[in-house]
Amino acid sequence: MESTLFATILICVFTTLILVIVKLRKNEYKPGKKLPLPPGSLGIPVIGQSLQLLWAMRSNTGEKWLEQRIRKYGPVSKLSLFGNPTVFIHGQAANKLVFSGDGSALASSQTKSVRMVLGAQNLLELRGDDHKRVRGAMVSFLKAESLKQYVGKMDKEVRLHIQTHWEGKHEVQVLPLMKVLTFDIICTILFGVERGSSRRAKLVQYFQDMIQGIWAVPINLPFTRYNRSISSSSKVDDIVKDLIAEKRAQLQRDAGAPRDLITSLVDMNNSQAISDAEIIDNIKLVMTAGHDTSSVVITLVICLLSNQPSVCAAVVKEQEDIAKSKSEGETLTWEDLGKMKYTWRVAQETMRMFPPIFGGFRNALKDIEFEGYLIPKGWQVFWATGLTHMDQTIFPEPERFDPTRFENTASVPPYCYIPFGGGARICPGYEFAKVEILVAIHYIVTHFTWKMCADNQFSRDPMPVPTKGLPIKIEPRNRNVSL
Repeated sequence: MESTLFATILICVFTTLILVIVKLRKNEYKPGKKLPLPPGSLGIPVIGQSLQLLWAMRSNTGEKWLEQRIRKYGPVSKLSLFGNPTVFIHGQAANKLVFSGDGSALASSQTKSVRMVLGAQNLLELRGDDHKRVRGAMVSFLKAESLKQYVGKMDKEVRLHIQTHWEGKHEVQVLPLMKVLTFDIICTILFGVERGSSRRAKLVQYFQDMIQGIWAVPINLPFTRYNRSISSSSKVDDIVKDLIAEKRAQLQRDAGAPRDLITSLVDMNNSQAISDAEIIDNIKLVMTAGHDTSSVVITLVICLLSNQPSVCAAVVKEQEDIAKSKSEGETLTWEDLGKMKYTWRVAQETMRMFPPIFGGFRNALKDIEFEGYLIPKGWQVFWATGLTHMDQTIFPEPERFDPTRFENTASVPPYCYIPFGGGARICPGYEFAKVEILVAIHYIVTHFTWKMCADNQFSRDPMPVPTKGLPIKIEPRNRNVSL
């Protein structure tokens, strides 16, 4: 049996290599006389520079690796990543190319594993009118005007989380707990799945297995992470299908039923209506994006505040002033969040120095001229978030943590600060993440002081995460402030 399994693996790997080589040769472009290809090399067939990039990300030197390319080739260069000929672009103009436009030149391009796990109709895969329609449906719920009514619910989730996982403890691991918190918020506010239900417990289990294989090698063999991920993704599909049916029946009984993201998507009018398959795939996308991004940002803020006493003191003062204005048990409001200006600048500066998204890929739908070079149709375009963030011509002394940089956001050139993307392609969950981050930070800093247990190393997997989960020792800050 073992020899049969080994032979099957070899056949799958060999077949994959052949297909990739064929794809590379099919996409090979011989430039004409007018526009040259960018400088650089496609490297070894199939492998290209993929392993170099992944190793640099794991050792948290991904930006340095790209900076070396820029010094050698300039802001535009060709390479091969994950089996595809690729053009790496960098700078304000590059970011504008990626995040602006009508989608006729560049389209989102995800790896096969992402596409297979999250579904082919998620927002990262849709193009043109379909992308606009689905994005518009999601933004209608996630925009600031709609989120005002959910601040109280999010407040209650955070307070219950603090009571359950922080109070009475002497040491906690921040990142795992923040992932628990963000998933609880997603379940309650976005999906309307309340605490204590068996469905919620199953959803947590299946989701954890699902995300394990998103960035795995897409060979669907038994007992692999990718196989478990595909299986769990199908189980998540079944749960969301049941939720859709229940929300639809509820709306038929009562058009004024409580709203969550699924209910809002089900109840779109005919001009914006999206299919059940689109709802399912985009719910999985929201689960994945919302779970990782916010939890990482909150963790990084806690880490940086421990090393910035004056910044931490300013955040604590701002948040305690808000806490003192509230009566016992009273939840935060949208107006309270508007007073957290300095705290949000701290979060912005954290994301400048440690953007949660390293970068991404687009696919050239046609030949594109950029900076005097040709990006051929069918090639990948690779962009990185942190390079303009750490450009001293844009942000003086970029290595220094300075939240005052964001006192006047108009002074930051467009398409230079892009932790959530930019322009028409800004993340639709940006405002939701902002509320989530501010409410969590409010309760942590007003109820606890903390110290690092040890020096924390970070790696990218693919987000910046503390390798030990950020263990901290905690003590109650103010016993007179109750949850």
